[in-house]
Amino acid sequence: MPAEVTDAQLVHRCRAGEAAAWNELVERFSRYVYAIAARAFRLPEHDAEDVFQEVFARTYERLDSLRDDAAIRPWLAQLTRNACVDRLRAGARELPAEDAGATEADALIDRLDEALDVQEGLRALSGDCREILDRFFARDESYRVIGEALDLPAGTIASRISRCLGKLRAQLEERISTPDASGGR
Repeated sequence: MPAEVTDAQLVHRCRAGEAAAWNELVERFSRYVYAIAARAFRLPEHDAEDVFQEVFARTYERLDSLRDDAAIRPWLAQLTRNACVDRLRAGARELPAEDAGATEADALIDRLDEALDVQEGLRALSGDCREILDRFFARDESYRVIGEALDLPAGTIASRISRCLGKLRAQLEERISTPDASGGR
């Protein structure tokens, strides 16, 4: 199984002009950027789509201004925040109260960051662990159904889930203990 491409490696490939890397960058962060616009700033769908386009256009134009390749996620979050505020101002909408709106948006962005951390942690696990955790937690399958699908005794499923969760926890703790370039986590 090929090793996961880190954010920093992906940005480096984008800077080198690799078209496939640009596609991968957009794919990796598309839901994140859209969720900030649609959920954190509560933009209507068409405005959220415009922000999405604008953020990735700015990313393409300004990627060389990113000081640390590993800091792409917080940089994209800031670009998205700025684009959302610009969109709200341009639409002559009332901006959220500085305290409540900004705090709520920041809290949602933190939750999105946590979800991305879990997703990245899962990608770093073996295919067997990813599958068993996906079946149990995302698909809500029973031990019996998972056991039948994977040709394992149902009694083995609980121990596999526990072992895989331990590996995921280790991945997440490693990510948390390694601060990103913006000083977070």
